[in-house]
Amino acid sequence: MSELVFRRADESDAETIRALTHAAYAKWVPVIGRRPKPMNADYEHTVRAHVIDLAYVDGELVGLIEIIPAADHLLLENLAVVPAHQRRGLGRRLIARVEALARAQGKKLVRLYTNKAFTSNLDFYQKLGYALEREEPIKGGGFLVHFAKAV
Repeated sequence: MSELVFRRADESDAETIRALTHAAYAKWVPVIGRRPKPMNADYEHTVRAHVIDLAYVDGELVGLIEIIPAADHLLLENLAVVPAHQRRGLGRRLIARVEALARAQGKKLVRLYTNKAFTSNLDFYQKLGYALEREEPIKGGGFLVHFAKAV
């Protein structure tokens, strides 16, 4: 598989991040009957407040990770893969990047959450060793499932 090259996003990337996220999450709109949280984010603000790494293969943008550092862990806020590149192992490689960043920063844990209705996400994270921490109701219906993994 081709090498992933990462570049830290900056304010000029907000629209690119928005477009990639919308494309990646569009499949979930019919599942939950509304736009998932990442489709509603203010990426002009988010790119300044969080760490967003853009992932490229052979110069083509294929995905991104959005991370919020905390004192004792990294929170993976968003993992998005361009639809044409989904189901090719990129998600696993992006998660590996998050885990490597956590270790490099001396963090012992990566946390993340997903909508309980996104069953393929639940399976994906559990196969990668993420353990269920808790579930919480979502305003407007449904549940968030919180996962964590020691790294």
